[in-house]
Amino acid sequence: MSVYRHLLELKNTYQAGFLPLIDPDSIGFEELKNLLQVLNEASADAILVGGSLMMDDGYDAKVKLIRSETDLPMLLFPGSLSQIHSDFDAILFISIISGRNADYLFGSHVIAAPRLKAMGMETISTAYTLINTGTTTTVEFMSNTKAIPYNKPDIAVAHAIAAEMMGFKLLYFEAGSGAGEAVPDITIMKTRAMVSMPIMVGGGIRTPELALKKVKAGADLIVVGNALEDPANHKLLPEFIKKVHGA
Repeated sequence: MSVYRHLLELKNTYQAGFLPLIDPDSIGFEELKNLLQVLNEASADAILVGGSLMMDDGYDAKVKLIRSETDLPMLLFPGSLSQIHSDFDAILFISIISGRNADYLFGSHVIAAPRLKAMGMETISTAYTLINTGTTTTVEFMSNTKAIPYNKPDIAVAHAIAAEMMGFKLLYFEAGSGAGEAVPDITIMKTRAMVSMPIMVGGGIRTPELALKKVKAGADLIVVGNALEDPANHKLLPEFIKKVHGA
């Protein structure tokens, strides 16, 4: 089964799917191994791996560690072309549709495409939409794109409709790494009423209760990253998954 089909099938089993996001720059080897054990035991649905920067020269080794320690589908959430790695099952082939930077809409994709084709890696075309929650996030700064205003859900909806018309397979609403607030419920709700493609929501989701709110608003996939970087929060994973699956 393709990874994309796996993500779609989650809706037949659960209310929504849970995908932890691992930033290799933000976790050491021992902490990563412990986190993977918790993820396996808690039955996460897949793992996203990636970040906006690569400050740690242990990236390859950490990707291989993840591959060796879990059978969960492993998706690359790319911050740059240098993060492409053959151990991934699939890549979120992201266009930042909230911005107008041509490189992040299509330019980098042209460079990556031949390499991905040669690898035979599954690509999931993803309409990545940044929502401004009051702070300039790493993604916004690094991609040189503007985020959609927090209090303008109709702008986000219009972008989502256009993305579906253009054939994107997945919509990703992102508040950004380290966001002060999560994507507003009203934005998710209004978008869910207008498009049929899966909606992934991430950024600023720090508690299982908040994750549940996003599911009730219409999210199909919940992404949690920063909240899991502190090992003390790993104990929250079973509750996150319970809330998201059973919502």
